[in-house]
Amino acid sequence: MTKQLSLQDYIDGIQSSDKRILGKAITLVESKKPEHREMADKLLKEILPFTGKSVRIGITGVPGAGKSTFIESFGKFAIEQGKKVAVLAIDPSSSINKGSILGDKTRMEELAKDPNAFIRPSPSSGFLGGIANTTFESLLICEAAGFDYILIETVGVGQSETLVNDITDVFLFLKVIGTGDELQGIKRGIMEMADLIFINKVNSENLSKAKMTKTELTRALQFITPKEKNWKIPVILGSALEKTGLDEIYNKIEDYISLKKKNGTFLETRKNQAQKRFEFWVKEYILEKAKNDHLMENSFQEHKKNASELLSNPSSEANDFVKKLFGN
Repeated sequence: MTKQLSLQDYIDGIQSSDKRILGKAITLVESKKPEHREMADKLLKEILPFTGKSVRIGITGVPGAGKSTFIESFGKFAIEQGKKVAVLAIDPSSSINKGSILGDKTRMEELAKDPNAFIRPSPSSGFLGGIANTTFESLLICEAAGFDYILIETVGVGQSETLVNDITDVFLFLKVIGTGDELQGIKRGIMEMADLIFINKVNSENLSKAKMTKTELTRALQFITPKEKNWKIPVILGSALEKTGLDEIYNKIEDYISLKKKNGTFLETRKNQAQKRFEFWVKEYILEKAKNDHLMENSFQEHKKNASELLSNPSSEANDFVKKLFGN
C-alpha cells in the first residue's frame, strides 16, 4: 500500500526538487476532490515564500510549428547556461471524456532525462485558452522547487491565448514558413501579445523565404504597440532541430526581463496576474458552492434547465440565480 504523503513530506520534497514528489504535488493541485483541494491550499500557502524567482515563459504556435522540439532544444541550451528548467506541457483533452494523449514527455525524451529538468504533461480538461485551469498553481510549485525557467507549452493558437499571457513574464510565438501570404491567418491579438517571435524550421533551402517572412513580420509589427515601453519585438530566424537561433532567443529573453525590471513593470505585472487568478477562483468557488449547496441545488438546476431549453435567455437565468444566491 502506497504511503500517503503528509504536508511536510510535500514541502520537503518540493524544496529538495524531488521529481516524484513534484509530480504528486501537481496531481494534488489538479484534483477536484474537496480533501485534496484543502491539502493543496495548505501546501500552496506554505511554499509561497519560496516562489517568484523564476522566469515564466509562455510558448505558443500553430500545430506543427515545432513547439515540443523547440522546448527540448531550448531547455537543454538553458541548462548549459546554468539554469534549471521546468516544462509544463499542456496536452489537448477530449471535450467528451476529458481524456488526454499526454505525449509530450516522450517527445522530449532527452530533456526529461536531464537531472536539471522537470517535465510535467497536464491535460487541459477542455479548459479554454490552451492551458489547464491549475497551471498557475503548478507553476508556483516549480518555482518553490528552485527552477529558474518555467516553460509553458500551450495546445496551440486557440480561442484565448490571453490566458497564457496572463500567467507568464514572456510570451514567445513560434512561426513556420508556409505557402502564400505569410501574415495571413495570424490573428492581430496574438501579434499584440507576443514579446518575441521565432521563425522555426529555417534551413539553407528556405532561408531566402524565411528572410522575406521576417521582413514582412517586422514591417507589420511597426503598427503594433509592444506591451513593454522601449521594447522592439524581435523576429528571430532559426531551427530548433538544428539548434540554431537558440542563443539569440535566450539573450533576448534575458534582455526583456531586465528591461521589465528596469521599467518597474515586472512585479507590477505579476501582481495584476495574481489578481486575475483571485477573480478566477472566486468564480470557480461560487459556482461550486452553488452546485453543491443543498438549499440552492434545486434552484440551480431549474435555472440551468430553463437556459438549456432556451425558455429564457441564459444570461437572464444566470442573473436571476445569482440574485437568489446572494439574497438579491
